Amino acid sequence: MRYVRFGVNGTVQYGAWDGDRIEALVCPPFGPCEKAGKSFDPAEVVLFAPAEPSKIVCVGLNYADHAAETGKALPEEPCLFIKPSTAVLDPEADIIYPAMAGRVDYEAELAIVIGRTAKNVSERDAPSYILGYTCFNDVTARDLQTRDGQWTRAKGFDTFAPMGPWITDEVSPDNLAVEARVNGKVKQKSRTSQLIFKPAQLVSFISRVMTLLPGDVIATGTPSGISGMNPDDVVEVEIEGIGVLRNRIIKA
Repeated sequence: MRYVRFGVNGTVQYGAWDGDRIEALVCPPFGPCEKAGKSFDPAEVVLFAPAEPSKIVCVGLNYADHAAETGKALPEEPCLFIKPSTAVLDPEADIIYPAMAGRVDYEAELAIVIGRTAKNVSERDAPSYILGYTCFNDVTARDLQTRDGQWTRAKGFDTFAPMGPWITDEVSPDNLAVEARVNGKVKQKSRTSQLIFKPAQLVSFISRVMTLLPGDVIATGTPSGISGMNPDDVVEVEIEGIGVLRNRIIKA
């Protein structure tokens, strides 16, 4: 199923998109869903970010080639940081280039969306806590990351967590192609088989640190090929079997 969060007639709703119609769902917010008895033409709706996370838990240096690119040693356990929920951005919405930033990068990532409350779960049981997967762009003010020596400001600006266009439970995360394009030019190209820590490992590990709530997002890390973007650029994150997340960059 492809879960979407969409706006129509002044309301925000959840739905299942089969490619031709969007079937409205009642989901609390991501537990067992029931059909609402209405359906919509996708052309009539606006897609919003498919999840409303209480937190976005990101994983740094989870591809060996990206660790090498940044001159960092491979981590022995997942390196975690958090983006605020206020950074969430809808598919097709504009990423704001902050006035205080000198370089703003894209980071194409596979994101895990949690389907039910997870605390101290085993790696074996972790997949049952995953609702599905979506595309994610871990937008980063790279110069501020270097200047601050930690990542909160560089990763936490409003609009710095684009995600979407939907959540799907119809893919295996084991070997998906991940690609980033800027103005149509391929900048990152890898596969999730290259992840150092796999999705089940991440859900289990993070759930032993903090409780994961329905709708929470885990961004699994980015491959090599990071570089800066400029206002008026269009950045696309495409993940095999999921779709394309597209956003434009604008000046603050």
